[in-house]
Amino acid sequence: MSSDGVNTGRRRFLTAATSVVGVAGAVGIAVPFVGSWNPSAKAKAAGAPVKADISKLEPGQMVVVEWRGKPVYVVYRTEDQLADLDKLTDELKDPDSSEAKQPEYVDGAARARPVRPEIFVAEGLCTHLGCAPKYRPEVGAADLGGDEWLGGFFCPCHGSKFDLSGRVYNGAPASANLVIPSYFYESENVMVIGMDAEAA
Repeated sequence: MSSDGVNTGRRRFLTAATSVVGVAGAVGIAVPFVGSWNPSAKAKAAGAPVKADISKLEPGQMVVVEWRGKPVYVVYRTEDQLADLDKLTDELKDPDSSEAKQPEYVDGAARARPVRPEIFVAEGLCTHLGCAPKYRPEVGAADLGGDEWLGGFFCPCHGSKFDLSGRVYNGAPASANLVIPSYFYESENVMVIGMDAEAA
């Protein structure tokens, strides 16, 4: 217990308590890590990290995790999807993500931790007005440009399009790439969103 009367051990436990995601088809819903724990409004606002179980996530699928009241998209990209990312450079506003909000360890076209480049993690909020873009992985979708569409995210509210790395297309109302939160892999099948490994 600290000098101000706060039980620091309990505080560390409560701060570390997180949510686990289960995959139901392509989309999972976060469930409480401790069912009886009811965090205070202050703890919710602080945005404690959440854990996501990605053991059942298959290539081409996406799961949605809630963190800080926001949807976070976790996408398992196929080898073909990763290979297509470099083909889009001329179509994107910020192909190198030089203006993007993302951790320093995320770079390149994949915008992912180098240890798992196939896994893409981003806040599921359009950078135009905060709508939730839809996951549209199908190549050649007629309503999204036909042969020019190599899969990605589409915001039907105002028409913004993003590739499978969350990079915004030229001509879209959105001005920036999707935001990537801090995250790391606790194990091969569990990722922690909202914290860097160095801070764990």
